[in-house]
Amino acid sequence: MVVTTTPGVEGRKITEYKGLVFGEVVSGVNFIKDFAAGITNILGGRSGEYENELIDARMNAVHEMMERARKLGANAVVGVDVDYEVLGEHGNMLMVTASGTAVVVE
Repeated sequence: MVVTTTPGVEGRKITEYKGLVFGEVVSGVNFIKDFAAGITNILGGRSGEYENELIDARMNAVHEMMERARKLGANAVVGVDVDYEVLGEHGNMLMVTASGTAVVVE
C-alpha cells in the first residue's frame, strides 16, 4: 500500500477514488511514564518515554487508516495528514488521527 502526503502518486494514475479513511488512536499516559518524564524535565533533555508513546500512537493510527483503505479495495492513500491532540481533564491522554483519501492506482 502506497501512503503519501501528496495528492497523487508520481508516475501512477489514480483510476478510482474510494473515499476518506481515518485511523484514530487514543492513548493514556501512566504514572511511570509521567514520573520518568518529570525526572527528564528536571535534569533536562528529551523524554524517551513520551517520544516512544508518540511514535507508537502515530504508527498505529497510520496502520489503522491503511487497513480501512484496504477493506475498501484501495491500494494507496493520498493526501495523508496526521494530527495530534491532548485530551482528558489533566491532559493525560494523547489522540493521534491519520486521515487521507483511499484510491486505486495503476
